[in-house]
Amino acid sequence: MPFLISSTTVIIIAVVVVALVALAAAIASRRQRAEKLDQRRIAAAAHRDEAAASSRSAEQARLLAEEQAARAERERLAAEEQAGRAEQERAAAEHHEAQAREIDPDTDTDTDTDREAARDA
Repeated sequence: MPFLISSTTVIIIAVVVVALVALAAAIASRRQRAEKLDQRRIAAAAHRDEAAASSRSAEQARLLAEEQAARAERERLAAEEQAGRAEQERAAAEHHEAQAREIDPDTDTDTDTDREAARDA
């Protein structure tokens, strides 16, 4: 007894085969899309990590610069204070020098006055 396949059976088998092929293509397409999404997520995570590292580095550099600026300001203020003290010491030294010239009997101004008084006498 020969095995006879009717045209309806062939059509049904063809439709089932086409449906299975379409289903397999849809599953493969979905997997491929999921893989691409995973790759994009991984790339985005890497970019976020790199951005976070750059941000931390920039923040550290900013803090270091602020610290250096504060240190420089403190040194500037100390230098101004030291210059002020030096100016005060110089003024005090000049004042003492002037007082010493006034009271020193051996200075030229007193000698000239004594000579003039001796001449007048």
